[in-house]
Amino acid sequence: MSVHTHPVDRAAVARARDRLPSAEVASDVTSVLTLIADPTRMRLLFALDAAEELCVGDLALALEVSEDAASYGLRMLRTAGLVRRRREGRMGFYRLADGFPEPLRQHCLLRLGEMGTHSEEDLT
Repeated sequence: MSVHTHPVDRAAVARARDRLPSAEVASDVTSVLTLIADPTRMRLLFALDAAEELCVGDLALALEVSEDAASYGLRMLRTAGLVRRRREGRMGFYRLADGFPEPLRQHCLLRLGEMGTHSEEDLT
């Protein structure tokens, strides 16, 4: 039986350590990912990306969910700073927050979903 000590590859460990976000940044990122892990909230983001600005009723129609579900999802996204609301009289219109990252909308989330459907055997 052979025994080895760690690290096996000091340079690789150093590269990994250099690229790690701080614990605080990692916590912030996972909070946002947890927030958009909800199918309704994720679909709200994609709908707003496609239409640029919609009211709650129109978003509910687009997603085929209740207005309550759309409103709750929007409230959560707005609290997190991912969505902005513009008032026009009694109506509220929602849009993605300024600076919302384009790659996240169009590629990363869908690609991560595809990757998540692969089994462990696919990775070996």
